Amino acid sequence: MPSQFPTRLLALAIVAAALAACASRNETPVAAATEDDDAFCRAGGIAAGSSDYVACRKNRDVQRNNEVSKAARTQRNLNETMINTPFKP
Repeated sequence: MPSQFPTRLLALAIVAAALAACASRNETPVAAATEDDDAFCRAGGIAAGSSDYVACRKNRDVQRNNEVSKAARTQRNLNETMINTPFKP
């Protein structure tokens, strides 16, 4: 039994690394998470609660959603390319 311990530990480490890689796929793009929306909108001298502030926050949300959609689309395109391209050794 003691000789199986390192083998099982190695297998567990490999499975954990694979799961960690899958979990990191759905992260938000770096550009979308670098700035605080509130600080960005207030930096322009816009008072919180005003219609300009609300418009600024909506614009930031739209920009973030566009970045996330673009990243997902890029990943899908890469997946399709990999699936549809035959392997040539």
